[in-house]
Amino acid sequence: MKKREIKKILIANRGEIALRVIRSAKEMGIKTVAIYSDADKHAPFVRSADESYRIGPPPSNQSYLLGDKIIEIALQCNADAIHPGYGFLSENADFAEKVINAGLIFIGPPPSAMRKIGDKLSAKQTAKEQQVPMISGSDGAIRSIDEAKKVAEKIGFPLLIKASAGGGGKGMRLINTINELEEGIQRAMSEALSAFGDDAVFIEKYAEEPKHIEVQILADHYGNVVYLFERECSIQRRHQKVIEEAPSSAVNDDLRKRMGECAVALAKAVGYTNAGTVEFLVDKHRNFYFLEVNARLQVEHPVTEMITGLDLVKEQIKIAMGEPLSFSQEDLKINGHAIEVRVSAEDPLNNFLPDVGKLLMYQRPQGHGIRVDDGYEEGMEIPIYYDPMIAKLIVHAKDRNAAIEKMLRAIDEYKIVGVETTLDFCKFVLRHPDFISGKFDTGFVAKHFQPQLLSEPLNQEEQNVLAIFSSSFFEIEKNKWRVYQHNNLNQEHTSEWYRRRK
Repeated sequence: MKKREIKKILIANRGEIALRVIRSAKEMGIKTVAIYSDADKHAPFVRSADESYRIGPPPSNQSYLLGDKIIEIALQCNADAIHPGYGFLSENADFAEKVINAGLIFIGPPPSAMRKIGDKLSAKQTAKEQQVPMISGSDGAIRSIDEAKKVAEKIGFPLLIKASAGGGGKGMRLINTINELEEGIQRAMSEALSAFGDDAVFIEKYAEEPKHIEVQILADHYGNVVYLFERECSIQRRHQKVIEEAPSSAVNDDLRKRMGECAVALAKAVGYTNAGTVEFLVDKHRNFYFLEVNARLQVEHPVTEMITGLDLVKEQIKIAMGEPLSFSQEDLKINGHAIEVRVSAEDPLNNFLPDVGKLLMYQRPQGHGIRVDDGYEEGMEIPIYYDPMIAKLIVHAKDRNAAIEKMLRAIDEYKIVGVETTLDFCKFVLRHPDFISGKFDTGFVAKHFQPQLLSEPLNQEEQNVLAIFSSSFFEIEKNKWRVYQHNNLNQEHTSEWYRRRK
């Protein structure tokens, strides 16, 4: 491959990932260009970029999904490359192809590889050819209810209906009986069409008590492919990850090597380059099964960075410029343990529904081994148009127990007032005996979490303190607040007395 220099990158995304890419690019001496919708015009990523351009109104289909307009802006400002981040157009092979045809560099895998491995059905076929362990299910897209019933009778219940395109739990349904099948397929197809413009779905046997383990890969243009170990992603709600860690306490050296080698084989089979993630299900007997490939950077990539010492965004840029990997598999070592919690504007007491509003107070935790990837500041509004994630809180420590304790301390220091968040839920998980022991699976939330566990009533002392300060601070319902207990109460520490329910 001919090497190409990148002097300016347009980031086709928003929020924390846009800011994340901007920072790494700046450290490499590369100019950055942000695009923004009207909802994001005052966001930190817009100010941080060297240049910023309005892309359109808040709805993503009128702004961040306008591929042709994004390319037009990139050409007008003389950008050399486009980084898609994750979500939006990041796994859209047609967009990647248009970027390349316009003479720009797409910082991601080639369109051909995206089509082969980004689509779940195509990826399953490739995995089968590479003899990667597979879970039983339909051979292709389900075309009729009758076909679905035949597959269901063959593999048995429970089963999953999954969208062929996209991810994030969209177009996915758990089916426990034959009576749920027809409605489940119709709903999955409708959701998949709305989210990805493709209503193709397939059926897969539901693995009971599975762990969701994923393997990070990097591949250059010279046939060098490495796996950067695994991430544990089993703590989920609505099939979407909430807490991730690396490495997984359930994966030993042998399993890690076998999964990593399967991930590398898949990448090589389709000519994959740049960063990607191969996802697996692992059962209680440590049998693993191919799940899917995410042909992009993952939200949870920071935990991999923490245990390897690598900057994955910088590696993406280097690969896109035609540089070979500067390390081999043998050079990679696991250093300590990292945990990430997704801090989302969601209400765990109300089925994790989004809770938009203004960040009346926003104070990040600090200290050694603590990292916050966010895209908001105090006083900003959380818009209704996009994913409600506010930030990713990541910690790194010498081992898993130390990482858990550090994360609990960091959560206590994270002050967010104005919207409900997932912080208290994450604290509940981190304190749970099953999480601490590592004996948990993707069904953790269904098995162990009930909203009332976060709804402890205020005691008399807490009610008195709340009454004292509510009039001078701002009015808010008692059942939405807890008073942070300190030995010294004074006006200087007012904010310390206000925090979320524990």
